[in-house]
Amino acid sequence: MSGPAAGTAVAATTTDVVCLGESMVTFLPSQPGRLADVPSFGRGIGGAESNVACALAAAGHRAAWVGRVGADGFGDHLVETIASYGVDTSAVRRDPFRPTGIYFRTATDRGTDTHEVAYYRAGSAASAMSPANVPYEELFAGRILHLSGITAALSGDCLALLRELTAARPGRPLVSFDVNHRPHLWRGGDASVLLELARRADLVFVGEDEAEEAWGIVGAEAIRAAVPEPSVLVVKRGSAGATVFASRLRPGPRSSNAGGAENAPGARSTGGGGAQDAAGPRSSIAGGAECGGAEDAAADATGPDTVTHVPALLVDVVAAVGAGDAFAAGFLSATLRGLPVRDRARHGHLMAAAVLTVPGDLTEPPARDHADRLVALGDDAWGTLRLGPGWTAADRASEEVRTP
Repeated sequence: MSGPAAGTAVAATTTDVVCLGESMVTFLPSQPGRLADVPSFGRGIGGAESNVACALAAAGHRAAWVGRVGADGFGDHLVETIASYGVDTSAVRRDPFRPTGIYFRTATDRGTDTHEVAYYRAGSAASAMSPANVPYEELFAGRILHLSGITAALSGDCLALLRELTAARPGRPLVSFDVNHRPHLWRGGDASVLLELARRADLVFVGEDEAEEAWGIVGAEAIRAAVPEPSVLVVKRGSAGATVFASRLRPGPRSSNAGGAENAPGARSTGGGGAQDAAGPRSSIAGGAECGGAEDAAADATGPDTVTHVPALLVDVVAAVGAGDAFAAGFLSATLRGLPVRDRARHGHLMAAAVLTVPGDLTEPPARDHADRLVALGDDAWGTLRLGPGWTAADRASEEVRTP
């Protein structure tokens, strides 16, 4: 039987965010150059949804990752490494017949013509996820369920699963969806389905470049017009920062008891809480009246939305990978804490800056009080903030404030 049973009651949430998707073992080059010329690789992990889970757990939230890996050594490495960040991996399934996906990449920026990635994920264990074999009780146990468009591209069964998880039903938690358009995964496929999935979610992250490439839609306002349903839409605009559309009228998740009413979640640019932070009413997370604050006074009120523009930071980049996942994690972390929209986006930029200043996809985030001090900076100070390698370890915010 596929899908959750109709009318199934969801237990009181013990998890802040549940992330579902494929994670793979990634092989990082020992030096710059073409894959053909790199003599050796170091082993790491990579996966948009598991990256978000790891970053949230490292930031003090209760995060879980749900996925499917092979009954092999790479699967062991993935589960053990993700768990080492404090992520609950108890719902991960092992597939005795399909392998864990792996990939190799070069050290260059993903956005350049010289960047190479070689994926070995066809027929992977994760591609076999379907509405019939995932643990719905665990998936619906969190305050937020975080998904991405990468999963939809893995197989027809995976797409059917995302359609099932984003369907409106009682008991559905708030659904966060990162479009994460990967053109190579959609060769021969129809990436417009990502628009369908985005419109079924409650909180959506999408890059302006992604929307143009996948949907032919140009500009933040046009994206909002095409994706009007989510209570919160975050349009990432590269060096221009991020634009957040937050509705004051939309009710949030299209479910009657998402996670239980009492538990409802209240120079390169970065554009790419635990239990004590339980937020209050649904609208504090979904973008209702409580999402704003004094800091949002400058937001543009356009119809039912408040539109908040948050500039990106200047960052001395070490490796331009993982920033989008980190931004989502920072935004979700601040959302769980019930912070104003501007602060949510600023926390997203800071989490992205932490990843951009290290070689891999994951790193230790800045301490919460450190990040909060930076987020509280005035507009002028924020605009001159420049972050480089090691900034997350600074004891005082002033140590990494440098004018260009």
